Amino acid sequence: MSLFRNAQFEISIAKPSGLPPPNGPEVAFAGRSNAGKSSAINTLANHTRLAFVSKTPGRTQLINFFRLNNGAVLVDLPGYGYAEVPEAVRRQWQHLLEDYLTKRPNLVGLVLIMDSRHPLKDRDMAMLGWFAPSGRPIHVLLTKSDKLTRSESAATLAAVRKALAAYGEQVTVQLFSSLKKTGVEEVERVVGSWLAPAPDAL
Repeated sequence: MSLFRNAQFEISIAKPSGLPPPNGPEVAFAGRSNAGKSSAINTLANHTRLAFVSKTPGRTQLINFFRLNNGAVLVDLPGYGYAEVPEAVRRQWQHLLEDYLTKRPNLVGLVLIMDSRHPLKDRDMAMLGWFAPSGRPIHVLLTKSDKLTRSESAATLAAVRKALAAYGEQVTVQLFSSLKKTGVEEVERVVGSWLAPAPDAL
């Protein structure tokens, strides 16, 4: 059974005080508003409408929690970095994101989604800067890879890995396409390893 299959919506919250009590390991999905985050979540869950896909980036203004069959939680964070979002709203989102990423005790890892044609933007790097000090793993999904040629995809993957090499094994990178449904197994393998009990806990 797919790790993300049969995910069930649990709750949406708009501010840190609304966060539910920690209950099971959480894996956060974050990315720029137009990076294809909702499409990636829907593809992983094999569900066309689990995460809302809007033609207008920046519509997801809440933290959405989806419970997986194994008891873990997929956490869909608000998209960031879209210019047409009012500054006050952007500040609110930033506070919400930063608070969740730095203080949530049961957050086990971050899936950071970037458009493969435009990776490593300033706010992507800010997200890495907030989360990396926790020491928890980060997996970068380079989405929309179907829009690149094979050589362009390989070059982009190599360039992003080189740019993030300073993080060592904490950060992993892969290509992903919601349209072609490529890269799903790799995401499941990486995230599944975060959810597996540590050897000394067995």
